Amino acid sequence: MAHTRIRKFNTRDTYPEQKLDNDLCQAVVARGTMIFLRGQCPQDLDTARNIGSHDPVEQTHKVMQNIRQLIEESGGRMEHLCKIVVYLTDVRHREAVYRTMGEYIKGVHPVSTGVVVTALARPDWLVEIDATAMIPD
Repeated sequence: MAHTRIRKFNTRDTYPEQKLDNDLCQAVVARGTMIFLRGQCPQDLDTARNIGSHDPVEQTHKVMQNIRQLIEESGGRMEHLCKIVVYLTDVRHREAVYRTMGEYIKGVHPVSTGVVVTALARPDWLVEIDATAMIPD
Protein backbone atom coordinates (compact mmCIF):
# COMPACT_ATOMS: atom_id res chain seq x y z
CA MET A 1 0.00 0.00 0.00
CA ALA A 2 1.33 3.41 -0.98
CA HIS A 3 0.09 5.25 2.14
CA THR A 4 -0.58 4.49 5.79
CA ARG A 5 -4.27 3.79 6.32
CA ILE A 6 -5.45 4.31 9.90
CA ARG A 7 -8.31 2.21 11.34
CA LYS A 8 -9.32 0.34 8.21
CA PHE A 9 -12.88 -0.94 8.10
CA ASN A 10 -15.52 -2.25 5.75
CA THR A 11 -18.97 -0.69 5.53
CA ARG A 12 -20.64 -4.12 5.82
CA ASP A 13 -19.50 -4.06 9.48
CA THR A 14 -20.37 -0.43 10.26
CA TYR A 15 -23.69 -0.41 8.39
CA PRO A 16 -24.93 -4.00 8.80
CA GLU A 17 -28.49 -2.99 7.85
CA GLN A 18 -27.29 -1.96 4.38
CA LYS A 19 -25.87 -4.21 1.68
CA LEU A 20 -22.52 -2.44 1.36
CA ASP A 21 -18.95 -3.65 0.85
CA ASN A 22 -16.61 -0.67 0.83
CA ASP A 23 -13.02 -0.77 2.08
CA LEU A 24 -12.56 2.56 3.89
CA CYS A 25 -10.52 3.94 6.78
CA GLN A 26 -10.68 6.75 9.34
CA ALA A 27 -7.48 8.52 8.23
CA VAL A 28 -4.83 8.39 5.50
CA VAL A 29 -1.24 9.49 6.07
CA ALA A 30 0.36 10.37 2.72
CA ARG A 31 3.40 12.18 1.38
CA GLY A 32 4.02 13.08 -2.23
CA THR A 33 2.38 14.83 -5.16
CA MET A 34 -1.29 15.63 -4.64
CA ILE A 35 -3.92 15.15 -7.31
CA PHE A 36 -7.11 17.16 -6.78
CA LEU A 37 -9.92 16.02 -9.04
CA ARG A 38 -12.90 18.12 -9.96
CA GLY A 39 -16.15 16.50 -8.84
CA GLN A 40 -16.74 13.76 -11.38
CA CYS A 41 -20.20 13.28 -12.90
CA PRO A 42 -21.74 10.73 -15.27
CA GLN A 43 -20.44 12.30 -18.43
CA ASP A 44 -17.76 11.59 -21.01
CA LEU A 45 -14.50 13.35 -20.19
CA ASP A 46 -13.77 14.20 -23.84
CA THR A 47 -17.19 15.40 -24.99
CA ALA A 48 -18.84 16.48 -21.68
CA ARG A 49 -21.94 14.57 -22.85
CA ASN A 50 -24.07 12.81 -20.26
CA ILE A 51 -24.11 9.03 -20.47
CA GLY A 52 -27.84 9.05 -21.11
CA SER A 53 -28.86 6.87 -18.17
CA HIS A 54 -30.88 7.66 -15.06
CA ASP A 55 -29.68 4.50 -13.33
CA PRO A 56 -27.52 5.25 -10.25
CA VAL A 57 -25.37 2.14 -10.85
CA GLU A 58 -24.55 3.09 -14.45
CA GLN A 59 -23.90 6.68 -13.43
CA THR A 60 -21.55 5.58 -10.64
CA HIS A 61 -19.63 3.27 -12.96
CA LYS A 62 -18.96 6.23 -15.29
CA VAL A 63 -18.01 8.51 -12.41
CA MET A 64 -15.53 5.97 -11.01
CA GLN A 65 -14.13 5.23 -14.48
CA ASN A 66 -13.52 8.96 -14.89
CA ILE A 67 -11.77 9.11 -11.52
CA ARG A 68 -9.55 6.16 -12.40
CA GLN A 69 -8.75 7.62 -15.82
CA LEU A 70 -7.83 11.04 -14.42
CA ILE A 71 -5.64 9.59 -11.66
CA GLU A 72 -3.83 7.45 -14.25
CA GLU A 73 -3.44 10.41 -16.65
CA SER A 74 -1.88 12.27 -13.71
CA GLY A 75 0.69 9.50 -13.25
CA GLY A 76 -0.99 7.73 -10.36
CA ARG A 77 -2.94 4.56 -9.65
CA MET A 78 -6.17 3.91 -7.77
CA GLU A 79 -4.15 2.75 -4.76
CA HIS A 80 -3.02 6.39 -4.43
CA LEU A 81 -6.62 7.50 -3.81
CA CYS A 82 -6.84 9.11 -0.35
CA LYS A 83 -10.22 10.82 -0.04
CA ILE A 84 -13.60 10.77 -1.73
CA VAL A 85 -16.69 12.88 -1.14
CA VAL A 86 -19.90 11.39 -2.54
CA TYR A 87 -22.78 13.71 -3.40
CA LEU A 88 -26.20 12.09 -3.91
CA THR A 89 -29.46 13.71 -4.92
CA ASP A 90 -31.51 10.93 -3.29
CA VAL A 91 -30.50 8.99 -0.17
CA ARG A 92 -32.37 5.97 -1.57
CA HIS A 93 -29.57 5.58 -4.13
CA ARG A 94 -26.91 5.30 -1.42
CA GLU A 95 -26.61 1.53 -1.33
CA ALA A 96 -26.47 1.16 -5.11
CA VAL A 97 -23.92 3.96 -5.48
CA TYR A 98 -21.69 2.73 -2.65
CA ARG A 99 -21.84 -0.90 -3.81
CA THR A 100 -20.74 0.19 -7.28
CA MET A 101 -18.07 2.54 -5.95
CA GLY A 102 -16.80 -0.33 -3.81
CA GLU A 103 -15.83 -2.27 -6.92
CA TYR A 104 -13.26 0.44 -7.73
CA ILE A 105 -11.85 0.99 -4.24
CA LYS A 106 -11.56 -2.65 -3.12
CA GLY A 107 -8.39 -2.92 -1.04
CA VAL A 108 -7.65 0.82 -1.30
CA HIS A 109 -9.26 2.09 1.95
CA PRO A 110 -9.68 5.86 1.26
CA VAL A 111 -11.46 8.12 3.71
CA SER A 112 -14.99 8.93 2.60
CA THR A 113 -17.72 11.45 3.26
CA GLY A 114 -21.26 11.16 1.92
CA VAL A 115 -23.60 14.10 1.43
CA VAL A 116 -27.18 14.29 0.20
CA VAL A 117 -27.85 17.45 -1.80
CA THR A 118 -30.94 18.98 -3.38
CA ALA A 119 -29.49 18.93 -6.88
CA LEU A 120 -26.31 18.74 -8.92
CA ALA A 121 -25.28 20.93 -11.87
CA ARG A 122 -27.44 19.00 -14.35
CA PRO A 123 -30.92 17.78 -13.39
CA ASP A 124 -30.36 14.19 -14.58
CA TRP A 125 -27.19 13.63 -12.52
CA LEU A 126 -27.82 11.46 -9.47
CA VAL A 127 -24.23 11.23 -8.21
CA GLU A 128 -21.06 13.28 -8.20
CA ILE A 129 -17.82 12.17 -6.55
CA ASP A 130 -14.96 14.44 -5.60
CA ALA A 131 -11.59 12.69 -5.16
CA THR A 132 -8.10 13.45 -3.90
CA ALA A 133 -5.10 11.21 -4.54
CA MET A 134 -1.43 11.41 -3.59
CA ILE A 135 1.38 9.93 -5.67
CA PRO A 136 4.04 8.86 -3.14
CA ASP A 137 7.51 10.45 -3.16
